[in-house]
Amino acid sequence: MTVNERIPTAGLDRQGIETGATLHWNLVTAQLIEAAVARGEGKLSADGPLVVATGAHTGRSAQDKFIVRDAETESTVWWGKSNKAMTPAYFAALKADFLTALGDRPELFVQDLFGGSQPEHRVRVRVVTELAWHNLFIRTMLVRPRQDELKGFDPEYTIIDLPSFRADPARHGCRSETVIAVNFTDRLILIGGTQYAGEMKKSVFGLLNYLLPPSGVMPMHCSANMGPNGDTAVFFGLSGTGKTTLSADASRTLIGDDEHGWSDTAVFNFEGGCYAKMIRLSADAEPEIFATTKRFGTVLENVVMDDATRQLDLEDNSLAENSRGAYPIDFIPNASADNMGPVPRNIVMLTADAYGVLPPIAKLTPDQAMYHFLSGYTARVAGTEIGVTEPDATFSTCFGAPFMPRHPSVYGNLLKERIAKGGVDCWLVNTGWTGGKYGVGNRMPIKATRALLNAALDGSLNDATFRTDPNFGFQVPVAVPGVDSAILDPRSTWSDTEAYDATAAKLVDLFVENFAQFETHVDEGVREAAPRTRQLA
Repeated sequence: MTVNERIPTAGLDRQGIETGATLHWNLVTAQLIEAAVARGEGKLSADGPLVVATGAHTGRSAQDKFIVRDAETESTVWWGKSNKAMTPAYFAALKADFLTALGDRPELFVQDLFGGSQPEHRVRVRVVTELAWHNLFIRTMLVRPRQDELKGFDPEYTIIDLPSFRADPARHGCRSETVIAVNFTDRLILIGGTQYAGEMKKSVFGLLNYLLPPSGVMPMHCSANMGPNGDTAVFFGLSGTGKTTLSADASRTLIGDDEHGWSDTAVFNFEGGCYAKMIRLSADAEPEIFATTKRFGTVLENVVMDDATRQLDLEDNSLAENSRGAYPIDFIPNASADNMGPVPRNIVMLTADAYGVLPPIAKLTPDQAMYHFLSGYTARVAGTEIGVTEPDATFSTCFGAPFMPRHPSVYGNLLKERIAKGGVDCWLVNTGWTGGKYGVGNRMPIKATRALLNAALDGSLNDATFRTDPNFGFQVPVAVPGVDSAILDPRSTWSDTEAYDATAAKLVDLFVENFAQFETHVDEGVREAAPRTRQLA
């Protein structure tokens, strides 16, 4: 049986799905919230958002994700730590069991959506969920078709998300009862054993990361915004580096906060929503994002709420440190109406260097940009475990290794080509530590970071006097109006310069050791962009 008039001509039988379930097709936000509350999946907060808990899984299950290894993917996927293989036979058994489980559900929710805002580069995705709030989440996060586009919607790829499904490692060739299995040949993604909704979002990102490069489109794990003169900037960065915060600038138009494509004509958001961290969110530091916690239509995951008053406590991490909020991008006042902007004028690579070695900003050549893009460096701070006193270097190639099915050099070469073609200015920005490593120095002042970033984006930083960094070889400004010049030379901010030199040498070694895996895949110019410990005058 089906309900709701927003039903496309192409039904679930197109994907070989047979079910007697009541099918809820393309429900709108209010309808899905009503269903989620009625079904006991979540509760409304005092100010309107739907508050849900994801149970044991409060983040991605990276070790439980697999790609089917077959004739299509054998030579196109970068097999290894990030892309683990599943045999076609194991997937066939998993698919059969998924379809059986799907047929037993009394109700199912279906959304027909686009991955990608630029029409010529988007993919049609059908998402089938057993939870109403999961359907609301993915409807919020992807690009919503117009009413006239729904009737003739014919999906290219299908996602089935069943949190109640329990995988069998022996039968399905997986690691645990949780599984995320991607089959590019069958055009099917199966997600089971986890209520974390971000798995659906990142599955579509991985899909576009596989499909777009052969067309010359550069997929990017980045935020993007646009100045009043149409100057687009993209911000690469791993978690905790300031990607969302620094791109949310009231003086610039937000294109998107997480996933984008760079085509010949545009930077376009893959999504129609934002997915922001909520833990300890500040109304003063991030007013636009904070305001979404008081909007009907926002979905809050693992945010603690008082059952009696329905007031939120964003400081409470008892459910998860990774508490999240999903909301339509138009909840941000200065968001782009069409989720697109011109090709970039500036690329910013963000790193939180807990070693206190990198300068607050540096200008990169195209070769250096490719080197640092493939490196994807940031550093986590030392934990609370006894004896752990040093920062922990993290290298995630392309600033998003878990979502990149193809070899990193595919994305790196695309980036280098597009930088050269567009004459793009590239910057490395350290939002980490200065005056010493974590535990000794201080966090880089946000006021200084914003001033340097503004100077880079408005073009005035190009007129500064630069010096060459003795270890990394990139160009560092000597003086910038409104910024304390002392902070621009990290070595001079350390009280013990010998300790700085030793720490810098250690970081250089970590970079070189990590990049060894890419040396045979890049040209001489990129290899020469590698840092090396140098003698100071």
